[in-house]
Amino acid sequence: MKEIVLDTETTGISIKEGHRIVEIACIELDNQIPTGRKFNYCINPQRKVSEKAFKVHGYTDEFLLTQKKFVEIKDEFLSFIKDKTLIIHNSEFDLGHLNNELAICKEDHISNNVIDTLTLARDKFPGSQVSLDALCKRFRIDNTKRTKHNALLDCSLLAKVYINLIDQKEPSLNLENQNDSIDNSINNKIPYYKKIIQPSKEEIKKHREYIKTNLKKNFF
Repeated sequence: MKEIVLDTETTGISIKEGHRIVEIACIELDNQIPTGRKFNYCINPQRKVSEKAFKVHGYTDEFLLTQKKFVEIKDEFLSFIKDKTLIIHNSEFDLGHLNNELAICKEDHISNNVIDTLTLARDKFPGSQVSLDALCKRFRIDNTKRTKHNALLDCSLLAKVYINLIDQKEPSLNLENQNDSIDNSINNKIPYYKKIIQPSKEEIKKHREYIKTNLKKNFF
């Protein structure tokens, strides 16, 4: 089953205020393993980037003016995601902006099946922080390169988070290379898998106390 991990960056949050997409990134997975196929463009939004958005992703108006417009890459984008499930963190935001761009181009809205990792995380860890950074920390995924938001880097991190969220068994355990990035995995044809998380001393202590207490209740 092929899936697409997708992320966007924008000039601002509100579509009603005329904000547009400045970057789209997609990474293709086949049975949760990156295939090496990706789609990534920075886009001329035909408007200025808000100050808040600039602080998030760092794309300047001058840089974006040199990039292609959405209408110039839309066919390639639609072809890339065709008939594939989309994996998105907070899909309402990304799909809202993508469908707005498609509407401007007089194209139909996206009708793909969507898995929202934000919803998965909220169901799995109720009451906990479920931002991408928080989930990377929980699953011990290295996100030190994420000094600013970048759609392609965020897709790479989200792909790892997604595998952990669905508790997918690794196709292969290759402990020597478990810290390699997705891109290195693609280039070196290293199988993609989850990291093994070892319990802390405090967690082991609590587990032993729990077992000891319940053994007494059940057998004595």
